[in-house]
Amino acid sequence: MPSHNPYRKTKATPWQGRGHRIGGAALLAFALASCGLFGDRGPVKIAAIGPLNAAANPLNGELSTANAALLNATSQGLISYDGEGQIDTGLADRWTVTADGRSYIFRLREAKWADGRKVNAEEVAAILRSYLSPRSRHMFKDDFPEIETIKAMTDTVIEIRLEVPQPAMLELLAQPSMAIVNKGMGWGPMRARRIGRARLLSPVPDPLAEDPEAAEAAANDPAASIELVGTSPEGALARFKNGYADGVIGGRFSTLPYFVSSNVGRSRLVVDPVPGLFGLSIVKADGFLATDTNREALSRAIRRDRLIEAFGLTEWQPQITLRPALYTRDGGPAPLVPAWADYDDASRQAQAKRVVDAWRSSGREIAPLRIAVPDWPGGRILFAYIAADLAAIGVESQRVGMNDAADLKLIDEVMPNDDALWALRRLSCRRDTLCNREAQNLIDQATANIDIGQRAQQVGEAEAVLARYTPFIPLATPLRWSVASQRLTGLRANGRAQHPLNHLIARAN
Repeated sequence: MPSHNPYRKTKATPWQGRGHRIGGAALLAFALASCGLFGDRGPVKIAAIGPLNAAANPLNGELSTANAALLNATSQGLISYDGEGQIDTGLADRWTVTADGRSYIFRLREAKWADGRKVNAEEVAAILRSYLSPRSRHMFKDDFPEIETIKAMTDTVIEIRLEVPQPAMLELLAQPSMAIVNKGMGWGPMRARRIGRARLLSPVPDPLAEDPEAAEAAANDPAASIELVGTSPEGALARFKNGYADGVIGGRFSTLPYFVSSNVGRSRLVVDPVPGLFGLSIVKADGFLATDTNREALSRAIRRDRLIEAFGLTEWQPQITLRPALYTRDGGPAPLVPAWADYDDASRQAQAKRVVDAWRSSGREIAPLRIAVPDWPGGRILFAYIAADLAAIGVESQRVGMNDAADLKLIDEVMPNDDALWALRRLSCRRDTLCNREAQNLIDQATANIDIGQRAQQVGEAEAVLARYTPFIPLATPLRWSVASQRLTGLRANGRAQHPLNHLIARAN
């Protein structure tokens, strides 16, 4: 596996005082500087949407974009993603998968914790086990059901042993939330220090360098540094527009209207084509929501194309299946398309309205549905379109916050790996979903099955049961966006929405 040092020196624009006359030579120097051919520009400046907390820990749940970026830079996991969304080295500089697919063996690189102690395999194994413990609030705790043991084989070798093969294991381990954090300390590949509200990140010197002083000096080169700040979406875009940030990361559908109103050039927008879940989870099966038929009627009623078009972004696509259409490996069939997919919007709404009228004709009322969406402009737009479609079939609704009591709640999650079962697990018997025991049993059987053909059949059967049960109303693919200046040659759209800070400037060839 190649090691990465993606930073190269870039050039800065010299200061030009107001009212000063610039001669021909100075104009030439200025032109060269503007092209990145003369002078140093200093640290790359990144504005991440969301709070930045140096003490953030994956054990405590989902990370903000800023916190995930900081951890991924200072405390990478065993492996990581590169700027193209491909698997790359991390704390482990090499690994082996046994022929039966049940054992992943990682050899750790030479590394030190922030306090100078050498990283050893037993500590790392204990950290990984803590992420998956019953008391953990780690966002991927339930996505590793195949793991049997995590243990240190030597001081530098870790084995993750599986009960059944999981070909998509590496993709999960590369997630920023799998960062190896030891009592608040990281190991690299970057180190951070506070500068006001921001964190200045610089590469960790090579512990095996023949000349430690030269390695330290190279690590402190401003051109190899990243200045990271967490802020509001409007603040991040204002920084970019006014030249105080080279890039913005962490954009979602809910904050896209801020980009539209910022007047930042469309060519600066980077949209990741990510698969995943974006839709409304049925939180409570009470009243009108108690029957499969009624829940399906709500899904039929929503005009997805119209909703997505309201955001004006052609890269964002509607979705009507429970499982994403992309990244289904050989362990699963194509996603199941609902029976009503071939009807046009008007016919679907007419069908849904008949279900609502039949419910009311028996003397039963329908209480307004509480729909939880983010309290951002995009969330309000999303709710307005959904509410209008539901009102058209005779169902009233009201918008509530994501932490309020709700009947339906938005799920907006990127598929973290290529496992065909991921979406089904996510939509079955979780804290914010309904629970169908027949579907869950099929999911459990498929998870434990080592026969590829049988597993594929069980995936299809589980999906068919969930589709009839309708615990979730799919709306679209997830939307993830960033903004990049010409300096950020390494910030590229990819299918994982991964933009690690240490890859934002591509290496010179």
